[in-house]
Amino acid sequence: MATLPAKTAMKDRILETADRLFYLQGIRAVGVDTIAAEIGISKRTLYNHFPSKDALIAAYLARRFVAPRPSDKSPVEQILGTFDSLERRFSAKDFRGCPFVNAVAELGSEDQSVRKIAIAFKESRRLWFRNLLTQLGVAEADALATQLALLVDGSIAQDLVRNDPAMARAAREAAAVLLKNAGVKIGGRAAVEKHAAKKKQPKRS
Repeated sequence: MATLPAKTAMKDRILETADRLFYLQGIRAVGVDTIAAEIGISKRTLYNHFPSKDALIAAYLARRFVAPRPSDKSPVEQILGTFDSLERRFSAKDFRGCPFVNAVAELGSEDQSVRKIAIAFKESRRLWFRNLLTQLGVAEADALATQLALLVDGSIAQDLVRNDPAMARAAREAAAVLLKNAGVKIGGRAAVEKHAAKKKQPKRS
């Protein structure tokens, strides 16, 4: 029984290391040799926990598949807050885009399981938007949820190209327009002006 926690701890350590290296350097660029060496273990030890690199990739993506936390904020605050969170994430030096899009770009043509995981993640986020829009009484909640999901992915792509966290703010403003056009009341004028006047975040170095 005493070995079970140690085994679990090693598995978590392998997965944490793989997560960091896969995300920052790329799945193709990082082999199991590199991961094992980073931890200071043998490949055999790694394979005792993950029988193949494919299994490790699947575990990495599953680890990234995190549902939004329950919130006491209003549906509008949660929707627009998504873009505020993106702006903060864009400002981080270790931001390398969406891990699911990255995985599909690297492996999607040869590993359909990766594509399925990515689609499931993207759809879960779209349905999260749809649920919030339904709470707001939006008639075309499904279509608007798709548009909001596109704004999220579009802002990520723009930030990667431009290295500019303000892309998330632009997407937030576009989301607010879409919500208003759908009949949703956005916060008072002061709140809107506060976001419009917000100072530009520094670019990642």
